[in-house]
Amino acid sequence: MNKVRIGIIGIGNIGSAHALNIFNGKIKGLELTALCDIDPNRFKWAKNTFGMQIPLYSDYRLLLKSGLVDAILIATPHSLHPFIAMDGFRANLHVLTEKPAGIDTFHVRQMNKAAKESGKIYAIMYNQRTNPLFARLKSMVEEGKLGEIKRFTWIVSNWYRTQAYYNSGTWRGSWSGEGGGVLMNQCPHNLDIWQWITGMPVKIRAFCKYGHYHNITVEDDVTIVAEYANKATAVFITSTGEYPGTNRMEYIGTKGKVIIEEGILKFYSLESDEREIRFTTDAASPNIDVYYEEFKQTEPESGHIGILQNFTDAILYNKDLLAPGYEGINGLTISNAAYMSDWLDSWIDLPLDEELYRRLLKEKQEKEVTIKKQAFKENLNGKYNERWQVRW
Repeated sequence: MNKVRIGIIGIGNIGSAHALNIFNGKIKGLELTALCDIDPNRFKWAKNTFGMQIPLYSDYRLLLKSGLVDAILIATPHSLHPFIAMDGFRANLHVLTEKPAGIDTFHVRQMNKAAKESGKIYAIMYNQRTNPLFARLKSMVEEGKLGEIKRFTWIVSNWYRTQAYYNSGTWRGSWSGEGGGVLMNQCPHNLDIWQWITGMPVKIRAFCKYGHYHNITVEDDVTIVAEYANKATAVFITSTGEYPGTNRMEYIGTKGKVIIEEGILKFYSLESDEREIRFTTDAASPNIDVYYEEFKQTEPESGHIGILQNFTDAILYNKDLLAPGYEGINGLTISNAAYMSDWLDSWIDLPLDEELYRRLLKEKQEKEVTIKKQAFKENLNGKYNERWQVRW
């Protein structure tokens, strides 16, 4: 095999951007050979853009059986991701899914099992893993440059959205459509980067505000507190109702700290581990030497194209995946636990009770009253919007 034939299931805002970039040869070795959507407007866009060159399907199962694809890219509403992926694995196809992996860890765990049994390449569109500053911090942690974690804090409140955004799709801003709000739509990237760098916490306490800034039924403002096995803590704050908002990460370890903000990584390091200084120095409040380095992000991350290229290279050349699909369950575990914590007004130990979460989510979905939305559709232009990249 010298090329991968891919079909895209769901050609809305992000799916159309993937389609155009693949069709225009932005990803070496990847060829667009089929498209699927249930919306006639999406069909019209595809026909106007690609003519008759790309076969179109309204039923994704027919695409899976077409023999035209070696892999699929899933860009549908969140709750459908695991089910389409499992059908893809059963059809002996490689799978790349958009984030989040699903809306509950139970079904994502089933998807992971199906992926393992199939032996196919399985990836998730965690494009922010291509950001050089996040990648550098992850390497520093793995190399032990920061020592043992003490505290992690991330304020990422520059996910501002207007009501028009939530009106752009009937599935947006609802428990039935998205399975949540800012945690399920904007923050899967951030929750993934958080656990990618620090590892998974062992317990979660969260405070969510529902429809606080917008006419929606789900959360648009969240504060999460987490604890690790070594009793270190993390705080994660996010919102779609603040402008201009903040994107500031701080990792504090026993050997120093890192701050990432406005495209700069600032590294403050100690010559010795603070725990040694604490018990070997006679001074009550010593003046300890701190060494400073900084790294600037001079170029944007490769983003979606980087993940698409990595997925293709994994199929063709057995390259390691930057964002294995199996890891999609980690960030989702944090968001599921955050919801459960707020609903039950209590700390949630991880791994969480998946059956209880599904029952509580179902109650939210069944009681949800559909909010009348102003008719609004975003234009499909096949371009990656800056809102999908890391913005400082």
